[in-house]
Amino acid sequence: MSDTLKIYTLTLGLLQTNCYIAVDDRAKKGVVIDPADDGDYIVQFIRNHHLEVHQILLTHGHFDHVGGIGTIKNELRAEIWIHEKDAPMLENPGQNLSFLMEGGGLSHRADGFLEEGQSIEYGSGQLKVIHTPGHTPGGVSFIGDHFVFVGDTLFRNSVGRSDFPYSSGTQLIESIQKKLYILDDDFIVYPGHGPETTIGRERSKNPFVSQDRSSV
Repeated sequence: MSDTLKIYTLTLGLLQTNCYIAVDDRAKKGVVIDPADDGDYIVQFIRNHHLEVHQILLTHGHFDHVGGIGTIKNELRAEIWIHEKDAPMLENPGQNLSFLMEGGGLSHRADGFLEEGQSIEYGSGQLKVIHTPGHTPGGVSFIGDHFVFVGDTLFRNSVGRSDFPYSSGTQLIESIQKKLYILDDDFIVYPGHGPETTIGRERSKNPFVSQDRSSV
């Protein structure tokens, strides 16, 4: 990764979700990925670092990954981007599970849809969108320069839940094997919860996904 590119991790909310801010420090441009909660804090962080942010990128539509988007959108005029298959979830408190929260539910409308193969630029930085369904139908991951943001698809020593009515365990495993495990061993994995890891480590040690590279 270039010396000018930085990744900031903010762990926020009741479920300790990782919000990431990917930044080109020289151009002072960045994107926010999964603003989990406390939009005021995220906005202040962005302003303190003198960053220009125009896009909010969502790996999926669950409430614990989107709690701060309203404030960021209003304060920074940033657009909300999500995969089209998760857009209805973003709008529906029953589907995004925010109806379980005290004080009501979250409902937001997407400004744009993320698609497989799409490239998102922030200064000299670039993220490639890959569709990684399973945890949700429209789950996506973002591939950068030897790093990948995976949302709740893959964790250190674990994988995302697939017991929701709209989830698929089969799709989840296929996404990991065919979209993530094909990346180089040294790719840093930035998950939606918990510590970062690497593709090589998870390929060899993750107990939930086949270690056999021939199955990829």
